[in-house]
Amino acid sequence: MAAPLDDMFSLCVDAGKVAGSVEVRFIDNVKGKGLFAKRSIKKGETIFVERPLVAAQFLWNFLYKYKACDFCLRALETAEENARRLSGIPGLSLPHPELCRVRPELHQACPQCQVMYCSSECRQAAADQYHRALCLGPSQEDPDHPINKLKDAWRSMHYPPETSSIMLMARMVAVVKQAKDKAHWQKLFSHFCSRTANEEEEIAHKLLGEQFREFSLLHTLFESIVNESVPVLQWFVPEGFRSLFALVGTNGQGIGTSSLSQWVHACDALELPAHQREHLDSFIDQLYKDIEKETGDFLNCEGSGLFLLQSSCNHSCIPNAEASFPDNNFLLHLGALSDIAPGEEICISYLDCCQRDRSRHSRHKILRENYLFVCSCPKCASQTDELDVTSEEEEEEEGEAEGETEGDELEDEMTDV
Repeated sequence: MAAPLDDMFSLCVDAGKVAGSVEVRFIDNVKGKGLFAKRSIKKGETIFVERPLVAAQFLWNFLYKYKACDFCLRALETAEENARRLSGIPGLSLPHPELCRVRPELHQACPQCQVMYCSSECRQAAADQYHRALCLGPSQEDPDHPINKLKDAWRSMHYPPETSSIMLMARMVAVVKQAKDKAHWQKLFSHFCSRTANEEEEIAHKLLGEQFREFSLLHTLFESIVNESVPVLQWFVPEGFRSLFALVGTNGQGIGTSSLSQWVHACDALELPAHQREHLDSFIDQLYKDIEKETGDFLNCEGSGLFLLQSSCNHSCIPNAEASFPDNNFLLHLGALSDIAPGEEICISYLDCCQRDRSRHSRHKILRENYLFVCSCPKCASQTDELDVTSEEEEEEEGEAEGETEGDELEDEMTDV
């Protein structure tokens, strides 16, 4: 049972070609839908490129001066500016500055609230899709504005590392509010997997942690940002608000962009004499050591988005595909990690590489606690109980990781430089 073509492929680059390569099928009531190959796909091939229905930068990430386009999340700092801030070395100069693809001369601000965009096209797209409903105008710095109160409440409840944003939910409402064809957008959002009431509450608990007791406050503040009737009123009642949390918590895909990362990849592609290559590689290695010492692992502009076709990909501990963001914006590239035969399911991993090497017990514990399912992929099905023993080292790592929130592992994997 395939989903309608105009829906599931509508946000893909070259949707017709993608529709000839993959299809969405209903599997069963437990797994729901899945993505399957319609032709042979070679290792290293890009299966599809997709833009999100809606995306938003994480609020703490923005507060810590990670500058990203408010629409497409493209990093706005030049590679050199980015390297200086992350390393804490204000006078740092990067070799080959011409390889940086950031174009500050194209950047534009919203004339009302001064939110920044990477281009006039992104500024207009944001205004057409959601920004008119959410623009703060001259109240950008007003702590009593309803949107700022909502942001502050969210930051007080959801500390870094972030895995979601209340503004992603706000933009979903704003999109429907501004849309001429409101029913069409509601239909698109309805394609994302739904959960039972108990699962929705459990996901909300995981997103907010100990701050779940403030859920009613967050709900009240969320209601206040839209002061007129819209066709998404079901999202404003407490039960509907929890379902919105579950939709974003279950389907939100981490997005990471970095002008520095693009510059490094461009440097890697240079054809240089051996001594120049050695010198450049040594410079880059030392730069990352300086950044690690100053900033740690938080290298990228980070946010999350809702991707229609990508959300159909199920998990496997031996994935045959992975998502990446090589264009320094919110365009998701799904690439094949191995050859994929016609009829084979295309799966990604919700675990990072280190977690996939753990025992089945440990993998199941992470997936059950963070994603509310038990994995039945070939790797899990083939492992025997004798091999399914958690080491003391794994138990210590699990104990240290108990404070992590839903989606941290997937976000880290998708946003590594």
